[in-house]
Amino acid sequence: MFGLPGGSELILIFMAILLLFGGKKIPELMRGLGKGIREFNSARASIKDELEEGMKPEEKQISAKE
Repeated sequence: MFGLPGGSELILIFMAILLLFGGKKIPELMRGLGKGIREFNSARASIKDELEEGMKPEEKQISAKE
């Protein structure tokens, strides 16, 4: 139904952001976005590790019963 924005749409979006925030605020916004993505990936990795670690004892218990 909806596709990804093309070249002209991306230029329009960038121009709107530039008008709203100004040239000096854009690096701050990108830095904050990068930090947020980094924190999200770190949290996702730690949750994955905890889930994998939590599943290990169950596998040992199942093999011990057999």
